[in-house]
Amino acid sequence: MRLLHTSDWHLGRSFHRVPLLEAQAAFLDHLVDTVHAHRVDAVLVAGDVYDRAVPPLTAVELFDTALHRLAEAGVPTVMISGNHDSARRLGVGAGLIGRAGIHLRTDPAGIGTPVVLADDHGDVALYGLPYLEPALVRDQLGATKGGHEAVLTAAMDRVRADLATRPDGTRSVVLAHAFVAGGSASDSERDITVGGVAAVPAGVFDGVDYVALGHLHGSQTLTPRVRYSGSPLAYSFSETDHRKTMWLVDLGPAAPDGALTEAVRLDCPVPRPLARLRGRLDDLLADPALTPHEQSWVEATLTDPVRPTEPMARLAERFPHALHLVFDPERAPSDPAASYAQRLRDRSDQQIAEDFVAHVRGGTGLDAAERAVLQGAFEDVRVQTAAREGDR
Repeated sequence: MRLLHTSDWHLGRSFHRVPLLEAQAAFLDHLVDTVHAHRVDAVLVAGDVYDRAVPPLTAVELFDTALHRLAEAGVPTVMISGNHDSARRLGVGAGLIGRAGIHLRTDPAGIGTPVVLADDHGDVALYGLPYLEPALVRDQLGATKGGHEAVLTAAMDRVRADLATRPDGTRSVVLAHAFVAGGSASDSERDITVGGVAAVPAGVFDGVDYVALGHLHGSQTLTPRVRYSGSPLAYSFSETDHRKTMWLVDLGPAAPDGALTEAVRLDCPVPRPLARLRGRLDDLLADPALTPHEQSWVEATLTDPVRPTEPMARLAERFPHALHLVFDPERAPSDPAASYAQRLRDRSDQQIAEDFVAHVRGGTGLDAAERAVLQGAFEDVRVQTAAREGDR
């Protein structure tokens, strides 16, 4: 059986205020063309179909068109909700849409009920695990404790329990939207940290033939059976070096070492290349080595000791698609004017808050009980935000 694994479409998203709807439509055209060209048996979409809980009408229309085209092609599609989606909205009409071969899995209650397809080697059970917000689904799934690892473990227990009832030789595929340990993040993913720990071990998914992951925007292989497809388009300049692809996955007959026989990356169309440039403005405007980037979307980090006059207008004369300016003036390491943002780089909200408390206390940090209270406050705010977005 041949599967096409994709995720993180983020329909309705823009890139530094540049609309991407046309590029997203081109990707979906490419997706449908790929289904036909490679004789795909099923499409897997591992969450974040939309960029926000209430997407713009143009994004909904684009999604609707894509579903109709996949249904007309007679290719089953299994799709889960991600942390950017409203599970309730995405799942409306799932029962009816399923009759057309588009299987939406947005309700945690359906985790143990697979979409079952068949080929010459027997059945393939495809299980959809929508994004699981730990505080909202812990009791429903009977997780022994909070956190992503606990709820995903409970979800996979349901998958394995169902799989144990299936005929011998049944192969299994899981779709999940999560941050799995070993994956590399980019700047465009929304933080799903709970209690300071977002990553779950890949071993949570042991026992299935293929795991189609969504959430991280770079295509990645964590183990031969556990992979991220990544987003089809770049949504931040941190993705400048990404190769945007989908996975074409072939499953053979059941075997002791798994049914996966091959996984190949298929490139997605690139609307415009990205470039991150750094240096003094006059140097960027004069350097002949930068000629290949003149038609790229550009992020420029200017290192001039004094901020130049009208830097974006001047930069745009050579790089008409320049979108983002960063100022990082050259300074001596001991200069007290060093950027505050630099001091906060790569630090979590929890760490920043703890540093602030230590500062106002004259260097005395938080004890274990205080740290737990602060951690709980961050978690409560994030859970309430997620619940409000899901209800919108």
